[in-house]
Amino acid sequence: MLDLHGPQRRERFDEITGHDLILTTYALLWRDQSVLVKHDYHLLILDEAQYVKNAATRAATTIRELRARHRLCLTGTPLENHLGELWAQFDFLLSGFLGTHKDFTRRWRSPIEKNGDTIRRDLLARRIRPFMLRRRKDEVATELPPKTTIVRSVELDGAQRDLYEIVRAAMQEKIRAAVTAKGLARSHIIVLDALLKLRQVCCDPRLVKLKQAARIQESAKLELLLNMLPELIEEGRRILLFSQFTGMLELIAAALDVAQIRYVMLTGETTDRVTPVRRFQQGEVPIFLISLKAGGVGLNLTAADTVIHYDPWWNPAVENQATDRAHRLGQDKPVFVYKLITAGSVEEKIVVMQQQKAALADAILSEDAAGAVKFSADDLEALFEPIPAAPVASSTTKSRSRTKMVRING
Repeated sequence: MLDLHGPQRRERFDEITGHDLILTTYALLWRDQSVLVKHDYHLLILDEAQYVKNAATRAATTIRELRARHRLCLTGTPLENHLGELWAQFDFLLSGFLGTHKDFTRRWRSPIEKNGDTIRRDLLARRIRPFMLRRRKDEVATELPPKTTIVRSVELDGAQRDLYEIVRAAMQEKIRAAVTAKGLARSHIIVLDALLKLRQVCCDPRLVKLKQAARIQESAKLELLLNMLPELIEEGRRILLFSQFTGMLELIAAALDVAQIRYVMLTGETTDRVTPVRRFQQGEVPIFLISLKAGGVGLNLTAADTVIHYDPWWNPAVENQATDRAHRLGQDKPVFVYKLITAGSVEEKIVVMQQQKAALADAILSEDAAGAVKFSADDLEALFEPIPAAPVASSTTKSRSRTKMVRING
């Protein structure tokens, strides 16, 4: 086995022909392109193949230039956001099997995603099924302990709630004007920016780059988290906490410092990934703060028995992969997954869309097709609906939260 990693790898290029197995990374692949394309390979395996879902990237382009008799993709999330990602992986495996990207979009993606065409969806599923071997974790890892998902909803109060409504109303008007002028398809960036701001308000007003936001003291979700953690730690829980916002992780870290709760953190800026993993796995600290993008895959953290998703992401597969850092082979304790959701907000709408994306993936990848999924401009209106009026709280209740629990075996 030859490991082509690190700056010293160039000294081992001449050894490639003398080894049966060559290992490299996506990040180094395109840098070493001129050397790797000179060889013929019997089998080319892509682990975590979703990393080449964008066929235009350098790594994806280089992979297609490698000569191999057989090709194999390994991934837990072959379909994350849209069907175009599935095309990219099949274009590597069997170039031309699903046509060109433009042809695939016209023939399959648009009818299925935009029009909810169940006939096309089922035909596509049948077409790719002979080339896929799908194994669910509950089928191959039956010895895994149970996983329980707990949704904790919290309502916004006071100035934080007012800020949400101010941002929501302003961005909704901005989006309507953009859609009227340019159409929905060309207003994508404005929509994403608006949704980002609302999600940030839900997490903590200090994430929003507005003067009035900096003065707001309320942070309902952070308060909920800080109420949860001491009790979980006292029970002996070992906790992974995921957020998409590194700024939010920094705010949580500052709050933990004040509360004198020990933790380690891993983000995209962490240069030494080994030390925080080792300290957590060895029990030196009870909490591991992790950015979803930097630590959602590739880590084995079976010392944890509790996972907290501070903010929801559009794609359930991404969250599930993050949860699987703890709920994986080697885990011998029941795993509890907490999802913190701001009631009545854009976060609740994200959870609904997560279910739609999961249904689309199941319809394409499973033997038993799920119901049709259709996304429309109505979804956009739903995302920017006002938060429903809150019930009158007692004078002793500062913040309100409620819990929903679902047990998932495997």
